[in-house]
Amino acid sequence: MSSRLSSQVHANASPEASKDPCVRISIPLQPQEPEPTRGADGFVDYMARTQWLRAAVLGANDGLVSIASLMVGVGAVNQSAKAMLVSGLAGLVAGACSMAIGEFVSVHAQYDIEVAEMERRRRGSGSEEGVRGEESLPSPMLAAGTSALAFALGAVLPLLAGGFIRSWSVRVGAVCAVSSMGLAGFGAAGAVLGGADIWKPALRVLGGGWLAMLVTYAVLRIFGLLFNMQVSSA
Repeated sequence: MSSRLSSQVHANASPEASKDPCVRISIPLQPQEPEPTRGADGFVDYMARTQWLRAAVLGANDGLVSIASLMVGVGAVNQSAKAMLVSGLAGLVAGACSMAIGEFVSVHAQYDIEVAEMERRRRGSGSEEGVRGEESLPSPMLAAGTSALAFALGAVLPLLAGGFIRSWSVRVGAVCAVSSMGLAGFGAAGAVLGGADIWKPALRVLGGGWLAMLVTYAVLRIFGLLFNMQVSSA
């Protein structure tokens, strides 16, 4: 018996009980710490990460695919490094703003719908259920900021990879190679954070990115040939 338990035993024993050979001792139970919130199966609930994970992965993939495809497409009709760099930078700024505004509007619409539904339930039941449910409401600002930042981070990869290389073939090859590694990495990271297998998401994202770059290059190349656009290497 520990010293702490022994002190509690002596403190709870009354003078009358000390004369009785059959002493009843009341030992106060220590409060138990609440267990961390987990899913019904005992594992971490990955659905709690859905909001920011969706915005981050979607923004990073969009930034990488959009800027890489834009730079490759511009390279199909203009071989100068300056043209690819300026087009990629313009795409980064425009894309980040577009992602932020679109995500803010979309999530705010969802927020308004859920708030209205909570208000209807609160009026109908007269309870505080709606107040407790406000913690689970989506955050439009969080989704907008996450999307814009993720888009910019994804777009920086092809810009840094090929924006300052003079040789056209090396520049395009560097953009494609770095973009491929980034796409596979983003797909695998999203799968790990979501608790899924990494191979299928990584291959799916990689295949989609390659398809986008190929289609963009082909369309711009055909467009340049049909309209006799002069390819500049200055």
